[in-house]
Amino acid sequence: MKPQQSSLRTGVPALAVLALALAASAVLTLAGCASSAGIAPGAVVVPPAAVGLAAAASASAAAGPVIAADWWRGYGDAQLTALIEASLTGNPSLRGAQTRVERALALAAAVQANEGLQSAASADLTRQHFSGNSIYPPPLGDSIRTLANVQIGAAWEFDFFGRNRAALAAAVGASRAAEAEVQAARHVLSSNVARSYGQLARLFEQRAIAERALMQREETLGLIRQRVQAGLDTAVELRQGEGALPETRLQIEQLDEQITLTRHALAALTAQPPQALDTLVVAPGSARLLALPATLPADLLARRADITAARWRIEAAGSDVASARAAFYPNINLSAFVGLASIGLDRLISAGSTQYGAGPAIRLPIFDAGRLRANLRGKTADLDAAIESYNAAVLEAVHETADPISSLRAIALQQGEQRLAQRAAEAAYELATQRYRAGLSTYLTVLNAEAGVLNQRRQAAELKARVWDAQVALIRALGGGYAAPV
Repeated sequence: MKPQQSSLRTGVPALAVLALALAASAVLTLAGCASSAGIAPGAVVVPPAAVGLAAAASASAAAGPVIAADWWRGYGDAQLTALIEASLTGNPSLRGAQTRVERALALAAAVQANEGLQSAASADLTRQHFSGNSIYPPPLGDSIRTLANVQIGAAWEFDFFGRNRAALAAAVGASRAAEAEVQAARHVLSSNVARSYGQLARLFEQRAIAERALMQREETLGLIRQRVQAGLDTAVELRQGEGALPETRLQIEQLDEQITLTRHALAALTAQPPQALDTLVVAPGSARLLALPATLPADLLARRADITAARWRIEAAGSDVASARAAFYPNINLSAFVGLASIGLDRLISAGSTQYGAGPAIRLPIFDAGRLRANLRGKTADLDAAIESYNAAVLEAVHETADPISSLRAIALQQGEQRLAQRAAEAAYELATQRYRAGLSTYLTVLNAEAGVLNQRRQAAELKARVWDAQVALIRALGGGYAAPV
């Protein structure tokens, strides 16, 4: 009988293991009920060749000069440098973007913590009355006792199917995208300050032209009065000369209004009160221009922080899809605990109060009413949206870069023609003034010549301002000195 009893005892665990294996096989078979089949992203990343970057990629010269991270210092204007650096330290929008980075980093750290050993301790003390008519025998039944429990537990999840790794990759990708978006926000802010500064320089130059015109018209009015006194001109010419002065003063007042509003805009960008820059004056031509590429750079996509952020968003969304797909597979955990439990606080630390246990656990979705498939479809749609957002950013980047490059070429040709036209207009005005002094032409001739001169002077100021604006726009389009992390 003893050998038979021994055989029976050793056979029971074997049967239990076999039953567990059969149950696991049945569960794996039923897992087909929760399937991710038929759910896949449909968007495709646009290749560089499709936006005209492939041809330039073969020429190393097409990469163009490297723009410094503090590119604004290259203009040699201390006022501009101070304004941009003030905006980068005090603008609330930029600080808000930085808080999003901190939040993304915290989320990544929280996800990473799920991969490690999870441990917790607990202690319970309960004063309880045990029912005398329940399962508790006397003397426990119908008595009041103290239940004490002290326990330490630990758990470890085996990430066989990569769900946790994918979730961590998604969180890291989101944090890197947030960091790149901060850099993109810095470039937008600094370029907006520089463009507003250039606008202010244009307004001051236009005002200087208007003041010069006012002086010319005052001199001409003096000449008209002399000629009227000499009987060479009539009251008509005098009234025309007098009417030209308030018209010019009106233009100066309008320019002063625009100067004030532009100062307010710069104050807002630099997080200052509106009146903080009331004394800011920009001398025309105070900043030198920078050397920038004349062709579309082949490495454009690597230069821009917004495209880098969009690429990281794709990486994060792809990892989210992988994590959602891994949720269809088993989740295997190993847990253990050790502690003390007793009825009666005085017996808690005795040897017989020890309790401990350990064992694996497997959880597998079978029927979940489509929750997992819906989650996977949502994550897949997010991936498609991230890809299309990246494609849109690439197309916009090429467009934003090509436009100022073309404008700078065109403006250079326009400036050459404008200088010739201005020299001719200045010479015509001088000749008309001399002939008017000599009584050989009418004041109307002087007015027409003066209008041509003023128009050419304004054109020169506008073209100079357009060069500045196009340069800053190109710097921004080229990434503003951003260097993507390796």
